[in-house]
Amino acid sequence: MRTALLQSSGRPGSVAANLKVLDDAAGRAAAAGAGLLATSELFLTGYAIGDGIGRLAEPADGDSSDAVAELARRHGLAVAYGYPERDGETVYNSVQLISADGTRLANYRKTHLFGDFEHGQFTPGEQPVVQAELNGLTVGLIICYDVEFPENVRAHALAGTDLLVVPTALMHPFQFVAESLVPVRAFENQMYVAYVNRVGTEGEFEFVGLSALAGPDGVARTRAGRSEELVLADAAPAFLAASREANPYLEGRRPGLYGSLV
Repeated sequence: MRTALLQSSGRPGSVAANLKVLDDAAGRAAAAGAGLLATSELFLTGYAIGDGIGRLAEPADGDSSDAVAELARRHGLAVAYGYPERDGETVYNSVQLISADGTRLANYRKTHLFGDFEHGQFTPGEQPVVQAELNGLTVGLIICYDVEFPENVRAHALAGTDLLVVPTALMHPFQFVAESLVPVRAFENQMYVAYVNRVGTEGEFEFVGLSALAGPDGVARTRAGRSEELVLADAAPAFLAASREANPYLEGRRPGLYGSLV
């Protein structure tokens, strides 16, 4: 499945403007043969917008979800987008996957919040593995800091995730996560990892870009730079199967030895 990564911070504070950016990117991605377009963390609203997060937060089935479903249908590709999710009085940092026919396939709430900013704005989610079937692949969802916990990604590997989509807001000076940690996560868990970052400066944060689709061999199939870009690469089931056969990490595990980890 050709996968498009929209490395962009959009227009922080304007949902309408960000939907237009997403619509344009979906058109370009579809024209290039993509079956999935993934955005950065909190793409729909912006990341460092303070109390605007609560004001702009929407339910998973809200108006913006309908707008994303409409553009997914129109362009004929699935979309995974980051947004602040409102559930009653509670707000989560979420990512939702919508299919090419506009169906809401999966919604994930970030389980590991980063820093005072996120802890002040969001409630952590409690479901570590959220998946959906898409174009012959099992697609899993996590967000940014979640991928830095090996337990999270291993849980997805054990649950059969083939392509892990990771909307992110990686900031300076942590670029080693994009450059080194993400390809290692893909290799040690034998999956594809689509890591989609923000760029530029928002408030006190400087986002470093470097979005990538890393393969199960630990090699980035595509790598963005430090500016707004749409990059594409393929997640190939046949290569994944061959890689898993050659690198049987999961079969070689000895869970009985790992009790001290929890």
